[in-house]
Amino acid sequence: MASSMTASGDLMTGKSPAKTTKAASASAGRQRPAPTARKAAARPRLTYLVGSLDRILRRKMTEALAPLGLTLAQFTALSVLEARGEASNAQLAERSFITPQSANEVMSVMASRNWITREPDPNHGRIVVLRLTDEGREVLHRCMSAVRVLEARMLSGTEASDASAVQEMLERFVRNLRE
Repeated sequence: MASSMTASGDLMTGKSPAKTTKAASASAGRQRPAPTARKAAARPRLTYLVGSLDRILRRKMTEALAPLGLTLAQFTALSVLEARGEASNAQLAERSFITPQSANEVMSVMASRNWITREPDPNHGRIVVLRLTDEGREVLHRCMSAVRVLEARMLSGTEASDASAVQEMLERFVRNLRE
């Protein structure tokens, strides 16, 4: 118990230690189990854990992609284009978690590197259709190796069935919040 105390109080609750009394001294050898409500409150909320995982993944993916000359936004956009085949700037922005303005900047860089093509939509004059080029696909596949290493590290010690169940739940959470 002493290891969870500081000069300013308990690390979990922030409460100051109680003054020592005869009764407290007598029961000092016996440790009381923490109340169930306290244990539950000490566990982080699922939303906090998901947010924390998101921040860690963004940082680690950025670090893994940098030596390959790609930003996380570029990697995500290339991945979305490979999965969809084509997309408008607005669709790509939404699926890449960036603003349309940022997507336009990302697409300009990727078009200059010949990773994507931009063509007017034949059905709508103001929409530009974005498609992955063979060169863009090659860049994406090189980067996928780095991302797979990170994902394997994240899943270390996790059974395949558990990882699959987590993925299904996360997909459900996304669907639930998009509705």
